[in-house]
Amino acid sequence: MSRSLVPVILAGGKGERFWPLSRKHRPKQFLSLDGSGKSLLVATADRLLPLAGGWEHLWVVTSAQLAAGVREQLPQLPVENLLAEPEGRDTAPAVAWSTIEVAKRYGEDTVVGFFPADPWIEDQSSFQKTLKAATELAATEPAIVTLGVKPSYPATGYGYIEQGDMTNNIGGLPVYRINRFTEKPDRATAEAFLATDRFCWNSGMFIFQAGVMLKELHIYAPEIITPLQAQEPEVAYPQLPKTSIDYALMEKTKLAYVLPVDFGWDDLGDWNAMERLLKGDAPNVELANHVGIDTQGTILYASDDAEIIVTIGLEDVVVVRDRNATLIVKKDRTQEIKQVLKTLQSNPKFLEFL
Repeated sequence: MSRSLVPVILAGGKGERFWPLSRKHRPKQFLSLDGSGKSLLVATADRLLPLAGGWEHLWVVTSAQLAAGVREQLPQLPVENLLAEPEGRDTAPAVAWSTIEVAKRYGEDTVVGFFPADPWIEDQSSFQKTLKAATELAATEPAIVTLGVKPSYPATGYGYIEQGDMTNNIGGLPVYRINRFTEKPDRATAEAFLATDRFCWNSGMFIFQAGVMLKELHIYAPEIITPLQAQEPEVAYPQLPKTSIDYALMEKTKLAYVLPVDFGWDDLGDWNAMERLLKGDAPNVELANHVGIDTQGTILYASDDAEIIVTIGLEDVVVVRDRNATLIVKKDRTQEIKQVLKTLQSNPKFLEFL
């Protein structure tokens, strides 16, 4: 049984809440948002390469629409390690198909890890240590191991995981059964979660033996795994339900475990993440040429250094200027950007702005 890890990067997301910087052919994972100069996808690949042991064991699953962009971003990725979904059906089909393909190449006892392409992670050493512990656990028993991030504030933009009984200790890290997954809570519920000290943020990262995942999918999501094993993806995908791996499997399986982790994490879900990452002592987060009067608590971004943003009397607002589009939104309403994009999508004259 292999104790090495085959990481698979989930790179099919749209990153719509970072519009207008994130667009249809330039989604969030292709952007550099943390000041490093690296795109989020490249940064994710870099942190997973030591665990994979090289490019030949690192995989990416994305949409057919974004496959060329992934190849441009990761030119060293072997062509056969890039899986391009015919259409996006959320994470359950992506995980199922990728696991099938990894098992074909390496065997069902291979430990596979799935990682979103676009989070920010601060402590790389702690991340590596945690992944090695999760890999050891998944290699030695039938477990689907999730990384749960210890919450630092009562976030309402993340799903949560409730810890059950402690079952193990791997590499100095406690392992818990998962009691339940929860949807994004309101503020009062999030505060109640934190008060119990039993809840973690759901990072969307999980590790398991390929054969364990395939067996569990046959039990809990046969409508996804059966067509993918019987047909080519081009034939199977249109008939698959559009559903997340959390809903299709993780909320139902009895093999779910969580490792609470504390390596500094943010899912960079919307423009407010820039304040969490970059806020210093200045009154605003300025990623643009900006001149302001009586402006505070504001996030400003412009993609063109030849432009300037001028503000007067603004507070707790996001202002983003990118090419042919400008976004101005209150910080507490950035979740609604996706609704605006649906409006743009419904009108042919606005399609060029997506």
